[in-house]
Amino acid sequence: MTRKLIILTDPGQDQAAAILMILGQREAFDVLGLVATAGNISLDHTITNCLKLVELAGRPDIPVFAGCPQPIIRPLVMAEHVHGPTGLDGAHLPMPAIKVQQRHGVDFIIDTVRAHPGEITICSLSPLTNLAVALRKAPDIAGKIVEIVAMLGAYFEVGNITPTAEFNCYVDPEAADIVLKAGIRTTLLPLDVTHQMRSTPERLQAMLAFGNRCSVATAEMLEFSQAFDLGKYGWEGAPLHGPCVPAFMLAPEIFSGRLISVAVELNGTLTAGMTVADWWQITDRPKNVFYVRDGDPNAYYDLLIRSLGNLP
Repeated sequence: MTRKLIILTDPGQDQAAAILMILGQREAFDVLGLVATAGNISLDHTITNCLKLVELAGRPDIPVFAGCPQPIIRPLVMAEHVHGPTGLDGAHLPMPAIKVQQRHGVDFIIDTVRAHPGEITICSLSPLTNLAVALRKAPDIAGKIVEIVAMLGAYFEVGNITPTAEFNCYVDPEAADIVLKAGIRTTLLPLDVTHQMRSTPERLQAMLAFGNRCSVATAEMLEFSQAFDLGKYGWEGAPLHGPCVPAFMLAPEIFSGRLISVAVELNGTLTAGMTVADWWQITDRPKNVFYVRDGDPNAYYDLLIRSLGNLP
């Protein structure tokens, strides 16, 4: 069955790989729109990056909407040190010919969910600001969303932007808190699993070898962004976070996890933005998240490369 998707994103090279992976699976995913948010880079850049990616994939028909330019409460924290000054450095992508939609991304989420009750999956690759604002503005949509599948959080791997917090949650913990309390079926792909999915030289070479423009551009982007993580972790390849979200939707059997309670720390001096995952079921808090802990990296990269190979 084809899933109707709204993609929340702030690309970002790994999110570019995730978006292209989705667009390479047209039988599995019907993408109704991309909602750009501020996160890895400022909103003006994330809008442009979204437009570049849908054009690269030969899908200029997919609308791109501008969402919120900053988190709900906090000042914006960005990751230019990883992704470069445009947020999508590494491949030469021409300036897009298509334009961003006039409707605000939050209104697009609300209108689309209401128009397709019980049909929309939210694919979140970014901070959850836009979805949280939509839920505050229109609480009725919570019962109309099929599922949220999000790259967010960490427990065993703790933090990648602070010692305790994963970037997407840290940028807007209040938004994550709102979403995780909304009673919507939610799957999280945290650092615990994304850190297992490493872009080794052999895997990047396999992307390049496919030879189509989307595979080559993805490899070039990942070669740029991996420099920071290779120095940080000392691993044989940089972790590839974003595509875990579509990979889980396409092939959940290559992942494992369990239904647990996950809460977000909002006030800790050292722990703001931490996802407090009750993996061992120590508390009686309601189980609100299917928390993915492990996955098969070889199957993951095979799926990614095949998906990219379906594109121009």
